[in-house]
Amino acid sequence: MPGRFFFTDPVSDLTAALGVPAGAVDNEPARHNISPSQEIIVFDGALTRMRWGIVPVGRVNARGRPVMQNIINARSETLFEKQAFQGVGRAVIPVNGWYEWTGEKRKKTAWRIVPKDGGFLYFAAVTDVWTAPGGLQVPQVAAVTCEPNADVAPIHHRMGVLLERADLQTWMSDDIDAVKALMQPWPVGLLKIEEATGVDWTGP
Repeated sequence: MPGRFFFTDPVSDLTAALGVPAGAVDNEPARHNISPSQEIIVFDGALTRMRWGIVPVGRVNARGRPVMQNIINARSETLFEKQAFQGVGRAVIPVNGWYEWTGEKRKKTAWRIVPKDGGFLYFAAVTDVWTAPGGLQVPQVAAVTCEPNADVAPIHHRMGVLLERADLQTWMSDDIDAVKALMQPWPVGLLKIEEATGVDWTGP
């Protein structure tokens, strides 16, 4: 759905894939365990860093009550309906893969999901800016999710909306119908899923 990301290839590989300069993310180290509330690389036309998780301050739910939780994933089915996401921007989270877990508490198995042919996965995302106490402006991002494909379904009931490199600009465009058409499960057979071992879950 994703709950943890990893970004392990050199930033230079990403800049080559996207055809953009590294800019503010030039010194990004390899990160094997990116968790919510940490900063993550985001592409919104340029490469930048944002906090993973949207705090929708001042927004309300369907019952008119304030939305207080830190939203790390947004459901594609209701993205354009919920007041919590009105006025958000759209961007892409480029990573080398993500983790999911199966099993009971204390006996969970971690799974590592990567593109079968290597390289990057591009997660559709929404962005916002939170004005923190003291006036600090905090750019935020949340991944967009959909129903899982047949590859992911055995380990999770949701997956991130993944985009082809050629569709990134469409996702960030004003063509809402074209944007909605992209919010589909990733084609079957393009991902490799294996048990994740040797990962320090407490580290970066």
